[in-house]
Formats: sequence, structure tokens, C-alpha cells
Amino acid sequence: MSPGVRDFMEAFYNSIGLFFVLYMLGYASFLFLSVTVGSSTLFGARRRSLLKSELQNEYYIPVSIVVPAHNENVTLVDTVHSLLQLDYRLYEIIVVDDGSTDDTADVLIDAFDLRLVNRPIQRRLRCQPVLAVYESRAHKVPLTLIRKKNGGKADALNMGINASQYPYFMCMDADSVLQRDSLEMLVRPVLEDDTVVAVGGAVRPCNGATIVDGKVEKYRMPRKILPCMQVLEYDRSFLAARILFDKFNGSIIISGAFGLFKKSVVVDAGGYDATTMGENMELVVKLHVFCREHDIPYRIRYATDAICWTQAPERLRDLMKQRRRWHIGLFQCLTRHRRILMNPKYGMVSFISYMYFLLYELLSPYIEVFGVLTIGLAGILDFLNFPFWVLYLGIYIAFSAILSLTAFFARIHTIDLRLTFSDAVKAVLLCALEVSCLRFVLAWVRMTALFGYRKKKMVWGRIERKKISFR
Repeated sequence: MSPGVRDFMEAFYNSIGLFFVLYMLGYASFLFLSVTVGSSTLFGARRRSLLKSELQNEYYIPVSIVVPAHNENVTLVDTVHSLLQLDYRLYEIIVVDDGSTDDTADVLIDAFDLRLVNRPIQRRLRCQPVLAVYESRAHKVPLTLIRKKNGGKADALNMGINASQYPYFMCMDADSVLQRDSLEMLVRPVLEDDTVVAVGGAVRPCNGATIVDGKVEKYRMPRKILPCMQVLEYDRSFLAARILFDKFNGSIIISGAFGLFKKSVVVDAGGYDATTMGENMELVVKLHVFCREHDIPYRIRYATDAICWTQAPERLRDLMKQRRRWHIGLFQCLTRHRRILMNPKYGMVSFISYMYFLLYELLSPYIEVFGVLTIGLAGILDFLNFPFWVLYLGIYIAFSAILSLTAFFARIHTIDLRLTFSDAVKAVLLCALEVSCLRFVLAWVRMTALFGYRKKKMVWGRIERKKISFR
């Protein structure tokens, strides 16, 4: 290699190294701040609860619970059972069967003795036509099943909103279950502030948890390695960014598995977008845009104590399908609402929330994979300072692992779960594996998610479901 070419390559790699140092410094600073704020918030809430200093009341707001379902015959009955056991008075349950090709509707009809009714539904939001409506008044609250032509999850949610009778609705996945107090915790921010238009709850993998009468009777880390690592990942995600964003009204995502919305504002904003795979995030960003452009005072909150238990994929193939779908949804949402970026009209949502999801979520897999490739090339060309690289990688893994474990144990402690010593050891050992291995596997999946985007942009992929341990 000639001296000129070598000098150019050295300058090139030095610039790349500087970029990655700054990039990781920004991410590490954000992660440290968010986990610190999240942990202190959880422990503060726990302390107030123990001191009985929180407001206790018997006030309720009427809520319609909408459960979209497509080929969910394995888990749907347990999901509805968990909803019927909620410690809440004013609510209804609406299950929308979105053109299932299995016996999802039949299983629900038999389990809850539903009867075919002639009920007109006003279509305030666009959705596919109704095929049949079933109802039952024999349970704690009204239970409705709507069978409709297949149109996707967003389309099913719009149908549920059209059929709802209450001013607030809660969306929930058909493979999830709620604790008895989850809905009460979720509506609390609305009772405290009437400008709240949306509230997100915490989502935890139920793999390994035994739920009896709406309460966690026994909790163990999942037996399989892959869902174990997802438990750590979920706690880091929900404890970190979401609590921090909540402090400045900057939340731009509410999990599709568990979220509460003010119906009138959602309808005025146009409802869920059936042309995107990230309908939950797209709706939240749309609410930010709608409220700010119409000068409507609003808040979008995150309820740390409201917990939904959902299934984490146990096979790598299923996890890859899920993360591919999430990344495509993120891409669709950020590009569709790109006018938010660096726009003072949207305040900190523009300069912090949108920027974070752009740099550290949407673009991060490309940056990370590019970094791995340049390290390999640097090693081949003898430009790699191997001891420094090992030290850098070790610091990154240790730092990320410590913050992940902080988030995990803070969540375990503050929701009164007890871990066995073997489960605690398993969490510590798998934490480094999740940061160093699973993260890079998923980075590759997310990087390739947009390959062939035009042909596969609405292909969800089937994920295997298993019976939830619920009684």
C-alpha cells in the first residue's frame, strides 16, 4: 500500500472512530439518564404507595376495551377472562375478529355463550364491513364480538372504536392478559389531568409467570434463553426512555398491547392508519401533530404501575418476524411525519423524541452493522488497535449490562415480584449475552427489514402462540 493511500485510510478510520465515540457517548448518556430517572420514579412511586400517600378514590371513567384478533384461538379466551376479572366498574369488552381463518370466533362464542344480534354500527372511522355481531349480557360487563372482513389490525381497531359506547377506549392484543388493577392504574393520569388524551402502560413478557385471578401467583424467569433475554430488553426499554419522555410530554409510542385513548380526539384526528404496520406509534405521533396544529392543550402519559403481560416469541424465527415488522412500522411513521424533525412548533418532541428514534432506533442497525464491517476491514488492513478495541467493547458490554440489570431489578422490586437465587443468576449471566449477541443479531434483522420493502411492507408474518398460564 502506497504512503498516500495509507495516510488516506488512516484519516478515514480516524474519522469513523471519532464518529462512533460520539455516537456511543450520546447513546450511553441518554441510557444512563433515562435509567436513573426511571428507577428513581419507580422507587418514588413505591415509597408513596407504602406510605399510603397516594389519592385513593372511587371515581371511574367509562372505558371500552377493544381487542383485535386474527387467528388467535389459542390465547383469546384467556385474554377475555382476564378482562372480566378487572377491579373496575364502568367498562365494556369489544372483540373484533378480523377475518380469522381458524375457529377464533367459534371458540369465543362457545366459551362465553354469545348470541347473534342485529346491531347497526355507525362508521365514524373507515373500516372493512361487518359480517356479524354477537353479544352477551350474562357476565360482569357487556361482551361484544364483531366478525368483519379482513383489513388488518388498524382496521379492526377502527371498527372497535366505531362500535364503542364510552368516551375512552383501551386497545389490547389478543395474546395478552391484564392484572386486576391494571385498568384502574391506567386511567389514573386521566383522573388527575383532564387534558390527557392518551396513556401507555408497561408491558412485560408472561413467559414463566403464573397468573391466578388477575394476580401474579408465581414468577420465574422463562426456561428458554431467548425469552429470558427479551425480559431484560423489555424492562430496559419501558423503564428507560418511556419514563424519561413522559417527564416532558415527549412520548411518541404507546405499545399496541396496552394503551388508553380519548375517543373524541382520536376520531377527529382520523383514527388508526390501516396503511402502516406501526399503527400504535403512528397514532400517537398523529395525536401530537393534531393537538399542536389545532392548539389543543394535551398530555400523553405513561403509567408505570399499569402492567400488561404478553407473550414473548420463543423461537428466533418468530422474534425476527416481530422485529422486522416493528422496524418497518417505525420507518413508515417517521417518514410519514418527517415534518416534525427540527421543527420548533413541536418543541421537545421534535428535538429529543423524534431525533432519538431516528438516530438510535431507525438508523442504529445500519450504523452498528457498518461499524462491525469497518472493524473487520481494519483488522485485515492492519489498522486495528486490537487492545483498545477489546477494551472499548468490554466497557460497552459492561455499561449496557449494568443499566439493563438496574432496570430489571428495579422493576422486579417495585411490583412485588420475588426471584429465586437461580433466576437472579440467570438474569446476570444472560444480560451480557443479550447486549453482545442478541442485539447484533436483531440489528442485522432490522437492517434488512426494508429490503424489498415495496413488496413486503404489509406482510406481518405468523408467530406461534402458546397457552398463557392463566387461571
